[in-house]
Amino acid sequence: MITFARPHLPAPLSRRFASPLVLLAFLAAVSTAAASPPPNYAGRPEVRRFVDELVDEHGFDRRTLLRLFAQARHQPSVVAAMQRPILEPPKWYDYARPLLAPARVQGGVVWWNAHADVLARAEEGYGVPAEVIVAILGVETYYGRNLGSYRALDALTTLAFDYPRRAEFFRSELKQFLLLTRELGVSPLAPKGSFAGALGVAQFMPGSYRRFAVDFDDSGRADLWSSPADIVGSVAHFLAEHGWQRGGPVLLGATIAGEMRDTALQHLDGGISGRQSLVLWAEVGVTPVHEPDSLGPEPVGLLALEENAAGGPSASYWIACHNFYVLTRYNRSRLYASAVWELAKTIKAAQANKETLTQRK
Repeated sequence: MITFARPHLPAPLSRRFASPLVLLAFLAAVSTAAASPPPNYAGRPEVRRFVDELVDEHGFDRRTLLRLFAQARHQPSVVAAMQRPILEPPKWYDYARPLLAPARVQGGVVWWNAHADVLARAEEGYGVPAEVIVAILGVETYYGRNLGSYRALDALTTLAFDYPRRAEFFRSELKQFLLLTRELGVSPLAPKGSFAGALGVAQFMPGSYRRFAVDFDDSGRADLWSSPADIVGSVAHFLAEHGWQRGGPVLLGATIAGEMRDTALQHLDGGISGRQSLVLWAEVGVTPVHEPDSLGPEPVGLLALEENAAGGPSASYWIACHNFYVLTRYNRSRLYASAVWELAKTIKAAQANKETLTQRK
C-alpha cells in the first residue's frame, strides 16, 4: 500500500499495546464506535461542502453524489485499524518470516512463469527487474489473493470525515477515487480494497492509481484488478517515476570495524540511518563486503536488520542504496523494502533453479 509505513503483518495484541490499561481503553473505544449508529453522510454539512467542491471543480452532478454518500457506510473497524497503538515495531525476523515462506516464494515463481512476457517487456521498458515487480505483488496482496474486503467508498469516506488526524489526506484520496471511478466507468460502490482504500493487485491509493497506472495491454484503460499487463506495467512505471536506476544495487552487505562499531551505530534511528557518501561511512568504519559493480554518486544509508540467531538476537548490516529508498516510496518502512528485496532475490533464485532442472530433464 503506497504511502503507509504501518506493517502489513501486525504483532499480537500483547506486543502492540504498552499496558493492559491501554489495551482495555482501545477495546472499549472500538466497542463504543461499533455501537454508535452509522452517520448519514449525505446529511452532514462537511460532506455537503465536499460535494460542492466536486461539483464546482470537476463537474459532478450534486444529486448523484448525495445519493451516493447516502449509501456510504461508516466503518468503525477502519478507524480502529488506523488508531491501533503499537508498543514497538516488529523485528525483522518476525516481520519477514511469513513473507519469505516457501509457499509465497513458489507462488512468485508460478506468477512469473504465467506472465513472463509482460514482465520482460516491463523490465526492458522501465528498467525494473521482473523479480522486484513480482515480489511487490507477493508482499502486497499475495499475487492477488488478498485484495482487501472493504468497500473503498466506505473506507475512504469513513477516514475522510471520521478520522480527523489525517482527514485532509483522505478527503483528497476520496476525491481522487470518485474521479477514478468516473474515468474507469465503474460504480463507486463496486471497488473493494484495503482498510485505507488501496486498490487492486498492486494496492495503489486512488491518487497513485490516476497518476501512475498505465494501460500496458492497450485495452483503453488501466485495470489493476484483472489485467496482469496493466498491473505489471503500473508497478514498473511507479518505481521508474520515483527514480529507479536500471541495473543499480539495492542493498549491499556491510562490515563495521570493531573499534568503530559504537560510533557507526549511533547513526541508526529505528534501524536505519540518514544518507551520506561511502567516503564518510568509511570514516566511521562502515564498508561494503564487496565493491559494487555500479554505484552512482547518490548518498547511501546504513541499515540494520534484526536476526534471531541461535546464540541470541543479533543484527546484520547493509548499505542501503538509492534503489532501496525507491522501494520505500511504495511503503515507507525499512522492513517492507527489505522484505521486497529479499523475496525478489529468493524468487529469482528459485526461478533459475527450476529452469536449470527443466533443462536437465
